[in-house]
Amino acid sequence: MVSTDRFLAFAAMSLLVIVIPGPSVLFVIGRALAHGRRTAVATALGNVFGSYLLVVAVAFGVGAAVERSVAVFMAVKLAGAAYLVLLGVQAFRHRKDMKASAIGTAPTGPAHGDLRTVLDGVLVGLTNPKGIVFFAAVLPQFVDHGAGRLPLQMLLLGLVPISIGLVTDTLWGLTASAARTWFARSDRRLSMIGGAGGFTMIGLGVTVAATGRAD
Repeated sequence: MVSTDRFLAFAAMSLLVIVIPGPSVLFVIGRALAHGRRTAVATALGNVFGSYLLVVAVAFGVGAAVERSVAVFMAVKLAGAAYLVLLGVQAFRHRKDMKASAIGTAPTGPAHGDLRTVLDGVLVGLTNPKGIVFFAAVLPQFVDHGAGRLPLQMLLLGLVPISIGLVTDTLWGLTASAARTWFARSDRRLSMIGGAGGFTMIGLGVTVAATGRAD
């Protein structure tokens, strides 16, 4: 269905785009610093699922319409930015709550449970301006119109950046959570790293809201 040349070319393009840290990577890092490894992995999983929903939307024509409409695009972008700020504020407010968890006197799971954490990642991945533009503007260029079944081609090609993103986002999250473990040796440092995670997400939300269509 999809030629090897097109598949490899799209894989190379996807790798170049994903290697440059964007909102999804910074979000995973922020969650890892604020809540730890389990939350980071669940966030990365949800984020790539949300990104693949963008692939599905583009494959069936919705994504292109969103990207072309300034009003709709801005609404989606601002919704994602506002949610990032909200999560960052929550992480900052509860930064001192990590002390009990770190010394084993409280549950060490994600702040809101696995399902909620995955859903947070889904929403951020779905409203990521970088993902919207990439899938809406770049993905359609790699399909073979002569082969037909264009939606299926897009769905198959979309698995490439999703797979790459899952690996890289998870590695970023695990690396950040490892640094958090070191900070956990000190109550003060642990509180600082939790606050840093919150500020990272708040700053990311503000940046996403302030950037233009080139994101």
